[in-house]
Order: sequence, then C-alpha cells, then structure tokens
Amino acid sequence: MPPLMPTLLMAAVRRLDPERAHALAISGLMLGLGGVARRPADPALAVEALGLRFASPIGIAAGFDKNAQVVRPLARLGFGFVEVGTVTKRPQSGNPRPRLFRLAEDGALINRMGFNNQGIDAMLARLARARRVAGVPVGINLGINKQGAVPLRDYPDLVRAAAPWADYLVINLSSPNTPGLRDLQQAAFLAALLDAVAVANSLARPILVKLAPDLPSESLAGLVEAAIEGRAAGLILTNTTLSRPDWLRSRHAGESGGLSGRPLRARSAAMLATVARLARGRLVLVGCGGIAEAQDVLDCVRAGADLVQLYTGFVLEGPALPRRLRADLADLLRAQGIARLADAKGTAL
Repeated sequence: MPPLMPTLLMAAVRRLDPERAHALAISGLMLGLGGVARRPADPALAVEALGLRFASPIGIAAGFDKNAQVVRPLARLGFGFVEVGTVTKRPQSGNPRPRLFRLAEDGALINRMGFNNQGIDAMLARLARARRVAGVPVGINLGINKQGAVPLRDYPDLVRAAAPWADYLVINLSSPNTPGLRDLQQAAFLAALLDAVAVANSLARPILVKLAPDLPSESLAGLVEAAIEGRAAGLILTNTTLSRPDWLRSRHAGESGGLSGRPLRARSAAMLATVARLARGRLVLVGCGGIAEAQDVLDCVRAGADLVQLYTGFVLEGPALPRRLRADLADLLRAQGIARLADAKGTAL
C-alpha cells in the first residue's frame, strides 16, 4: 500500500462522527489499509513480564478492538501486544448515542459507551484463530453486563471461558459508564473476587486488575495488598477519569463520561508512581493514560511501569503512531545512554 494512503484515510476519518469513524477504522484495518511496520522493534525495547516476552512495551488498550476483529492488523502496525474487549458474558448494545466525543484541541476523547460488545462467545470464536497468528501477546479485558450482573459469578465465568484464548486477562472494575462498577474497587471485594477468579483460572493465566484514576489515595494501599494477596499478576493504571481540568477548550468538555488522552496524563502518572512505591516490585504495572510520545513511555517506565498502553493518542493520530513511538523511543534511549529500556524501570522513584 502507498505510504500516503493511511494519511489520506485519517484525514477523511477525522471528518466523521467519532463512532462512525471508529467503525470505519475497524473496517479499514480488516482490509489491510492501516499499513505494516516493516522493521522489527529495536532489541533495546524488549521486555519480559507476566511470564511473556514483549518485543515492544507499547500495546493497544482495551476499548479499541472490542470484539477481537483486528488483532492481527493491530499487531502488524507495530504494537507489542494487543488487548481486546471490554467483553461481557452476554451481548449488549451499550448506552444511547451519541456516546463518543472527540476533543481534538485538547488531545482528548470523552466516551460513555457502556461496554457495547457482541459477547464473549462471539469474541472467542474469532480469537480461536486470531491469537494463533497475532505474533504478539493477546490480552482479554473482562467486564460485567449492565443488567442482571452478579460480579462474583460473572467474572470467574468469563475467566474460565476466556483463559484458553488469552495470554493474560484483565478484570475491569473501573469503567465509569456501567452503574455501580467503580463501587467494586474496594479491598475487601477485590480479595473475594480474586479468590473466586483463582478457582476458575485453571490454566493459571496472569490476571491483572484495571483501576480508575479517581480513587482516593488512601484506598490504594489496601487495593495493592489485596491484589498481591489474591495472586493478581499486576495492575493497569489507569482507566478514564470523571474529572475535568479547567483548561479544556472543546465544546464537548461538558459531556458526561470518561475523559482520556492528554488531560489524563498527569493524574495517571501520579497514580502509577504511588502504586509502584506501594507495590515495591511485587506486581507488574501497566501505564495507561495520555501516552502519545516516546518521552511519555520512558516517564512511565521510570515511574515503575513494565508496559504501557495507547488508546486516545492512537485514535487521534492514526496507524503510524505505534511505529513512530517505537523508533522515537529507541532514539531516546540511545541519546540518554540507556542500553535497555528495562534498565530504566523505577529509576524516578
């Protein structure tokens, strides 16, 4: 494909309603229109975590490929790992539209999607083949249905079903768009949930928990210890925020839902550093929130992250971002005399 094609497609996509643009992006990736990372990642970027090898620490967060339709195309763009979902036991349509808003001048998105997805059975039918050909680790992000959910039953059921088709699994307790979900971010509940999940996780897949950036700081120590005692492998920090910085300029700034992208960067980074100090190397940490430049990736690693995930930056910039970040990060390491990215982990703590 001509190198200009993804650029032209992105220009057209940005003119569309955000949710329609997302559907078009998925279709384009399915047709191979996103391009391909021709060069492998620099060996200096390789990371060992969760018992897996990641050629690059830069992955795509859950929320982009909700139904595991473009796992292989995303991997071919240069992502070091792909996380699909969030998926629920039963299909659901999510919240009413409009529910996704582009705040381009703020480098941000607001979404109140509500876990719209085709359900775990449809996803696993695709992953049965897609995971074999992905070429990178694949994670599945698990959530509960808006109606009729019993978390202590549903999360273990999802783990049991998903484990054969995933390299790691994520318990999503932090979406702001499912009523009551964030209330489950309590140490006592997390302990009980992880005990139930452990029974269902007969394949011993690494289990991570995704947390919200709006948690009170005094709750973090209890959650970290509950995760460790419950044999969770790690935490993803963070999901979207309900807060709204007063410097937002977009006309959509007042929309309800979770805010992601540049306005989340400082809040997410601060929580990552706090949790890294509490965990003291006992958990794998994944930085997520406002990452769009190589310096953001390095800052996350220095603050204790093993891996990082993109979402909003990828949506706004397009398919060239993972390739650009890989190249820029390798250049940044060389410029700072860092032989391997892993050598920088935690150096800012």
